[in-house]
Amino acid sequence: MTSPEIGPSIPDTASKSSSERRLEYDWDYHDINHNFPLRTFHPEPEYDDENHSLPPKALRLGTTTAAERARRNVNAKLANPLAGISHAMLEEMGARYARKNQVGDQDDIRAFSKGAVLAQDPSKYHSVAGLTDEERNVLHTEEHHRWHQPPLLYIVIVVCSTCAAVQGMDETVVNGGQLFYKYQYGIGGDDPRSTWLTGLLNSAPYLCCAVLGCWLTVPFNSLFGRRGTIFLTCLFSALACFWQAFANTWWHMFVSRFFLGFGIGPKSATVPIFAAETTPPRIRGALVMQWQMWTAFGIMLGYASDLCFYKVADHAGVIGLNWRLMMASAMLPALVVVACVFMCPESPRWYMSKGRHFKAYQSMCKLRHNKIQAARDVYYMHTLLEAENDIKHGRNKFVEIIAVPRNRRAMIASELLMFLQQFCGVNIISYYSSQIFLDGGFSPISALSASLGFGLINWVFAIPAIYTIDTFGRRNLLLTTYPFLSLFLFFTGFSFCIPAEMEHSPRLACIALGIYLFGIVYSPGQGPVPFTYSAEAYPLYVRAYGMSMATATTWFFNAVLSITWPSMQTAFTTQGAFSWYATWNIVGFFLILTLLPETKGKTLEELDQVFSVPSSVHARYGVRQLRYFLKRYVMRRHVEPETLYEHEDTRDLDRGFDHDDEKGL
Repeated sequence: MTSPEIGPSIPDTASKSSSERRLEYDWDYHDINHNFPLRTFHPEPEYDDENHSLPPKALRLGTTTAAERARRNVNAKLANPLAGISHAMLEEMGARYARKNQVGDQDDIRAFSKGAVLAQDPSKYHSVAGLTDEERNVLHTEEHHRWHQPPLLYIVIVVCSTCAAVQGMDETVVNGGQLFYKYQYGIGGDDPRSTWLTGLLNSAPYLCCAVLGCWLTVPFNSLFGRRGTIFLTCLFSALACFWQAFANTWWHMFVSRFFLGFGIGPKSATVPIFAAETTPPRIRGALVMQWQMWTAFGIMLGYASDLCFYKVADHAGVIGLNWRLMMASAMLPALVVVACVFMCPESPRWYMSKGRHFKAYQSMCKLRHNKIQAARDVYYMHTLLEAENDIKHGRNKFVEIIAVPRNRRAMIASELLMFLQQFCGVNIISYYSSQIFLDGGFSPISALSASLGFGLINWVFAIPAIYTIDTFGRRNLLLTTYPFLSLFLFFTGFSFCIPAEMEHSPRLACIALGIYLFGIVYSPGQGPVPFTYSAEAYPLYVRAYGMSMATATTWFFNAVLSITWPSMQTAFTTQGAFSWYATWNIVGFFLILTLLPETKGKTLEELDQVFSVPSSVHARYGVRQLRYFLKRYVMRRHVEPETLYEHEDTRDLDRGFDHDDEKGL
């Protein structure tokens, strides 16, 4: 029985299987941008605060628009395009792909025939018929010894790690250089012109990244490939660092450092993509984490370079030779990458996006021990690209991110983390630590040495994050570390209140201790979490666009922080400036508590469930978590923790473009 006003009535779904219910409600749609809703009538679903649950599934089944159901199907297809296909059909599909694209000889065609079956579920190689003993042994070794890889793959890893070091060194050589060049440029005073220009010179590369550099990633990659983009960006970095050494006015230094942004921006987005597209899935996550670790290593190298060249004396006709060598030294790791990057194979995925399937297969064969592994990974890449090409038409993906509630909640969480990564205050130390130590009473050489100590701590304590981020969890790491970030910034700032004239004054020790403790807490928490979280929060079909937004956001606020610190320090005093960022860490704690869902160890389907919970519901859950913590660990009561997410089918919870329980978001 139907009503012309409200559509079909709700059938009895309680006695039916989930597959039957899916078929009953699986309406036809033309594409993922179907804009008119096809809903059955049902009461508005309400969140049960008392039981912390959503309404029964039967009441939620008819709530999906055709567009939303299409998006869910797209994400599932991208998660595994080969799911549900028989082995016989997969073998035929793999062989047909190899013949169509003229990929090798009969031996290669056989590899693709078996590789297509393996691509469906690589862990079930025991059930694949027709594999040789050698192939089974290779697959067994791959599963149980994940770091047993071909030598050429380790060259890729070394090149990517060196690129990260280039990034870090580009950011921190200015820390020591500005102690000298600002006086040579006549901007070394405390007047507003001097403080704003000092900040402007520091922020120039990050302004370029936010406004231009990050947005060149897609055209550079399309035109030059992954290796070509890495080559060009490292070449830009090397030339800009060399150029900085010859700057004789503040505006000349600004132009050279702004040009450096063309090397930093596209490289920061391309290198992780290159690593992900060339490495096996079992070591991919560890390599993503190593980007942060080796960036921290480059930051330490920048401080070491400042210290090495501090005592270089001027020669005839050259004023400021020491700071010029500091600024130019960052070109050395960039030149290493320029010399070595073409020793690596090009990304197979990039070759395939250009229709060069045989080149993709050849490249993958160099990165795997056996043809069967290369064929498996190439065929899986092919199916993912086909699935992505099927959904590239229609609604703009940036509109999808903002208009779809599930995507919008992921965007809010991602952008929040990128903002807080800067406003936690870490880069005031990274870029200005030597000046901060000087203001605290250190001598110049001691200030540079103390900065090197911070760089060493930042690198060493980034290493445990490789393990803690997947065991302790992203949200838990942040909630644990943010109170300490605030505490140590307050401690550092108010250490400047200790009179320096006192005999055996603890002022210097307290300033250094506060900064070092801040680095210890930052490195395993707010350091690696934002990029890891942003990369996994978005659905696959909008992930690249979400990461572009995240990268641009972090560089923009990096520039804001860099340009404002000298003036803020003058206007607020050092104590007030540190207290400003310490307060932001307190604000950040509550924002993370209420707006940031946990994503550790969740599948794509489970992430859909997590981000389908309205933000207002999650905010109330966060407040209840705080009460639970106080009762359990402060008042020592026996209280059971609350579970917000159940691992169930929740594909119909999100309401699509036309409806959202969160009014005003």
